[in-house]
Amino acid sequence: MSGPLPIHFDPASLIMLNVIMACMMFGVSLTLKTEDFRRILIAPVAPLAGLFAQFILLPATTCLATWALDIDPELALGMILVASCPGGSFSNVMTWLARANVAVSVSMTAVSSLVATVLTPMNFALYGYLNPNTRELLTSISLDPLSILVLVLLVLGVPLMLGMWVGKRFPGFAARSEKPLRIFALVVFLGFVGIAFSNNVDLFLERFHTFFWLVVLHNLLALSLGNGMARLLRLPLEDRRAVTLEVGIQNSGLGLVILFTFFPEAGGMMLITAFWGVWHLVSGLTLASIWSRTRDVRTA
Repeated sequence: MSGPLPIHFDPASLIMLNVIMACMMFGVSLTLKTEDFRRILIAPVAPLAGLFAQFILLPATTCLATWALDIDPELALGMILVASCPGGSFSNVMTWLARANVAVSVSMTAVSSLVATVLTPMNFALYGYLNPNTRELLTSISLDPLSILVLVLLVLGVPLMLGMWVGKRFPGFAARSEKPLRIFALVVFLGFVGIAFSNNVDLFLERFHTFFWLVVLHNLLALSLGNGMARLLRLPLEDRRAVTLEVGIQNSGLGLVILFTFFPEAGGMMLITAFWGVWHLVSGLTLASIWSRTRDVRTA
């Protein structure tokens, strides 16, 4: 791939995307409690294993893999961005469907969404710079980690705190609206991705072969790192499934927010990030469906 890819995107849609992300985070946070954060102090092994795989192993391994395989800089930087994002907002639902430990998943979601305000821009800047193939591209787009930190705080941190406050203050409302809000946000997000792809259908079809297998294999890497870390620590089956899904379901929507705000010309990065938003739902739901039918340790 040579030169930047021309993505057609209406800048006015950025507001809509930010609202979608904030709504998704708000919906997830309605059922979060301070106990979900304290649970890591009481039973830390499984959540900390997942968080280590998510924020340390995944971005570092992604950086090394994209460097070793000499992947196109834009595509590689897109993969590093996704790897730097926290867990996706629907990992809790998939964990429940997989008959796994929802408490571990919720704890990881709560903490990862909070620490992502710092670690997402830091990991993206660090590993984008460490990979010599992406360093020049990263430098050319004048990355400002502080601006990204503020953006992540606005679309993750503020909705997280507001959702927890509303859930505590109005528990009845939280119980009724949490599920519909998640579904609505997911449908709107997928619609947004669909519109973005339809506006760039020629580019999507032309470059499909360049990013499809990268996303599939990258997602498999994320799932494998989560599962491998959990197996290394000999976690129980339900915890292992929760950690696997939490690491494999990345908040690629946050990646799109960052891209459309700061790097709207980085078409290759957008192809990777947007397709991640679709593919990890497919892989996560497939895995959860398989696991929901068995408790056999050998299949998890």
